[in-house]
Amino acid sequence: MKLTILGCYAATPRTLTNPTSQVLEIKNHMFLIDCGEGTQVQLRRHGIKFSRINHIFISHLHGDHFFGLPGLISTFRLLGREKELNIYGPKGIKEAITLLLKLGDSWTNYPLHFHELTSVDSEVIFEDAKVTVQTIPLDHRVYTNGFLFREKERERTLNIEAVRFYEIDKAYFNIIKKGKDIVTEMGEIIPNKELTFDPPKPTSYAFCSDTAYNPHLVPLIKGVDCLYHEATFLESETDLAKKTKHSTAKQAAKIAKEASVGKLILGHYSTRYASIEVFKEEACQVFDQVELADDGKSFEFN
Repeated sequence: MKLTILGCYAATPRTLTNPTSQVLEIKNHMFLIDCGEGTQVQLRRHGIKFSRINHIFISHLHGDHFFGLPGLISTFRLLGREKELNIYGPKGIKEAITLLLKLGDSWTNYPLHFHELTSVDSEVIFEDAKVTVQTIPLDHRVYTNGFLFREKERERTLNIEAVRFYEIDKAYFNIIKKGKDIVTEMGEIIPNKELTFDPPKPTSYAFCSDTAYNPHLVPLIKGVDCLYHEATFLESETDLAKKTKHSTAKQAAKIAKEASVGKLILGHYSTRYASIEVFKEEACQVFDQVELADDGKSFEFN
């Protein structure tokens, strides 16, 4: 699993910083998460192939999280895209995008599917044989979701020495890898744990976009390998965070600690601060496994 931060600053684009957008590579998927202005420029800058993006997840309809989407959809058309594109986002996103396409008489020449979200409860919105994606309901000024990406558990690994010792026919290998015990011709039961090794632990990533401090997140993200949580403000601006329904770095760290996550990545910084290092300093007072997102930075999780 690899995460590439395309943009991680709040509100408006600047010459050296970009609003929220990131790419998650997991199990041969390349998921685009949020699409602030400048996203397609950042995709080019970091050598990410447009053609690999088939699913885009939009957290909410504030401009710094989706104003780059109409341009990206249009660019796909100009590049001659034929594959379908799936967009998951709040109700209203289809109306916003299709109105622009209609007014510009620039309908896509590829299938464009909108999956509009309205539920205030967590729900699975994408699933295939290897990955699931479910929503994380957030508390912001408009309807907002985070997203939880999980690998599905892999098949167990054959213990070759053990299957040879018991002289088990290859025809049974597939059911053994699926966790089944084996019964010999003599009626002896060979437990699966003697014939296989545990598979690697599935990797998980939680993206929590704009949100007020919300302990209700904890059960949904318990034990994830990596949590990206917005940290727009420092504790000195707690009143402003509460008013605008954003979080402080310390509040993000509290969520990470209570959820026992493996690593916390902070982002969505207000540009009022001279350095983002102060966000890490504040969060580390509560939780020690803290990283700072920054435009162009990548993280890999095993």
